[in-house]
Amino acid sequence: MSYSQSAKPRSLLRRYLVAGYALLIVYASLAPFFGWQEQGFTFFEVIVSPLAQTFTAFDAVSNLLAYLPFGTLLALTLSVHLDARRSILWATVAGVLFSVAMEYLQMYLPSRTSSNTDILANGTGAFLGAVLAAIMVQRPWFVRLTEWRIGLFRQGAGVDFGLALVMLWMFAQINPSMPMLGNVFITESAHRVFAAMPEEPFNVWESAAVSLNLMMAGLLLLLLLRERRHAVMGLVLLLGVVALAKFVAAAVLLKSWALLLWLNSEAMLGLIVGLLLMGAIGWLSRLWVFRATALAVLSYLVLVHWTLDTGTPSAAMRLYYWRYGHLRNYNGLSQTVSSLFPLLLGGYLWWARASRRQKEGRDEPLR
Repeated sequence: MSYSQSAKPRSLLRRYLVAGYALLIVYASLAPFFGWQEQGFTFFEVIVSPLAQTFTAFDAVSNLLAYLPFGTLLALTLSVHLDARRSILWATVAGVLFSVAMEYLQMYLPSRTSSNTDILANGTGAFLGAVLAAIMVQRPWFVRLTEWRIGLFRQGAGVDFGLALVMLWMFAQINPSMPMLGNVFITESAHRVFAAMPEEPFNVWESAAVSLNLMMAGLLLLLLLRERRHAVMGLVLLLGVVALAKFVAAAVLLKSWALLLWLNSEAMLGLIVGLLLMGAIGWLSRLWVFRATALAVLSYLVLVHWTLDTGTPSAAMRLYYWRYGHLRNYNGLSQTVSSLFPLLLGGYLWWARASRRQKEGRDEPLR
């Protein structure tokens, strides 16, 4: 079974997700983006070097898992226009070529290592992701889920980009070295299980940042959904998914004493205040919701960049019991996405408002 005709006009969401995920891979592959220089060997030497020379099990698994979503998203996008076999083929080819490009560029970064085993693992991940997508699109539940999503949200240009922004926001929140919906890296000094935590002064500005962060995502949902009553359920679902993913990530990546540091008092107060403000704003007209969202974006930017000290990605590294360089890139990526989200949301609001005014102008009768 293929996608229904009603799903095709909404395929922009998958394109946005493919482009966004590709940019995440670029960041993870090429950070810190400085120190470019010749390393004294050619890319052909990298390709023909013995596979065992740079192989580690962790790198193989992490590279495979990194490209699996890329293959899935790309094959889902291609499946709107191609059959299953060609979707798998072109998604795999694109994954391999993309990996080759990243490994080639890494050859000029002294802090990174180009490896043919990475290309093999990345290509395998893209292939498995494409196969997964081909299996998914043949399942009736996936078609019904796609049609349910289309019916749940408003129609019109830009809605899919708004949904992609919501998913980008969720990605930034999963990092367990940041408090729930916070933007400050955790730096509490604790060294063993049940160790007494040092007394830290309560920071009301961190709670304010959590409230504004919650409002940005919640109000964006309010603008995208057809019915406002679904916004509460959608926001609760988002928070549940983020909290579960954060807990799982903490259980896998963090030391035992740091397992629940992301659920602190500032975050809890911020969540409560943010939900109350969301409930009040939900009764306002769509125009005032637009204005409230823009105000939340502006306030968040001012608070984060001029009031709070967000720390650095390296400050949280001691929370992890894994010491791989991937985690430093992951922390840096989370911080970058957290910083970009309000800017992208502000640009989206400006575009949506301008488009609405233009449409209202066209609809006015000639005088």
